[in-house]
Amino acid sequence: MMGHSTSPHPLHGGEPHAQRRGAGAFAQALAKSRETTLFIVLLLIIGGTALARPQFLNLQNLRDVLLNVSIVSLLTAGMTIVILMRHIDLSIGSTVGISAYAVGSLYVAFPQMPVIVALLAGLAIGMVAGSINALLVAVGRVPSLVATLSTLYIFRGADYAWVHGGQINATSLPDAFSHLATGSLLGVPVLALIAIVLLAALSIYLKQFRPGREYYAIGSNPEAARLAGINVERRVAMGFVISGAIAGLAGALWLARFGTVDASTAKGIELQVVAAAVVGSVAITGGVGTILGATLGALVLGVISIALVVLHVSPFWEQAIQGALIVAAITADTLLARSVAKRMMRKRDHG
Repeated sequence: MMGHSTSPHPLHGGEPHAQRRGAGAFAQALAKSRETTLFIVLLLIIGGTALARPQFLNLQNLRDVLLNVSIVSLLTAGMTIVILMRHIDLSIGSTVGISAYAVGSLYVAFPQMPVIVALLAGLAIGMVAGSINALLVAVGRVPSLVATLSTLYIFRGADYAWVHGGQINATSLPDAFSHLATGSLLGVPVLALIAIVLLAALSIYLKQFRPGREYYAIGSNPEAARLAGINVERRVAMGFVISGAIAGLAGALWLARFGTVDASTAKGIELQVVAAAVVGSVAITGGVGTILGATLGALVLGVISIALVVLHVSPFWEQAIQGALIVAAITADTLLARSVAKRMMRKRDHG
């Protein structure tokens, strides 16, 4: 009967509104649980590959994934800090290359150099490279895409001129340094443990400390951040220095991992790092992303790489899959952003 109708108020749009509200709530929940979604994807890839090739699940493959992903995840974490502020650092591959060769050269000159000094040397070289990017972007106001594309070629060119066709071999490195990649603690490679500690520290820095929160504020709205009293230029400069320092340290770890380095070391890795960050739900438009998500993105790409080898699939497909995942991640981000924006507008209209 009409008097006892339970239909919603006309203003609320009835059942379609409830459906829209449910869709909006689902989109919001999905946006908040991107790391969970990535983890499920990771498990599905591992499970699917293991079903096709049971030998995939062996300790050597697990160790290879951890070692390979450790360096990429560190670089992705540094890239995440830069992307959070709507910038990008394309010079990290060249920084890794010149740092790896520089640390190797130091070992050739000083064979007894302590491991910690080697790591600090890599860090320092990376900080110099990051400072150059910081000056160009934060002080010179050069767009980061142009600035870091330029330094990518400058650093790589300087590396080629320095190396002049030579290379550093594993025989030039002391056992203590090589132990970073070959050694393990409780079954976990030392290199992976170093990466885990640094990633955890960076995650806490972004979440719990004011400077870390400022990266998100700048990426969300640079002008509002400036009005709130944040020194945007200084924070942007610090972000590039951190990214450079991580790349420099990654160069030293690369040397420990592979032993042999030359002028082409880590060439093109910046594209893999950007892919890992985007797949890990770090929004290229800034203000959104976590170190955990970026690390899971690096893990997903790392596992895909090993899985393709185990499945005897052409290496071409690795790049094709990376490209498809980037498109899928950006599309998902765009759709989620539109859904949340529409929901906010409806709330405001009904307010």
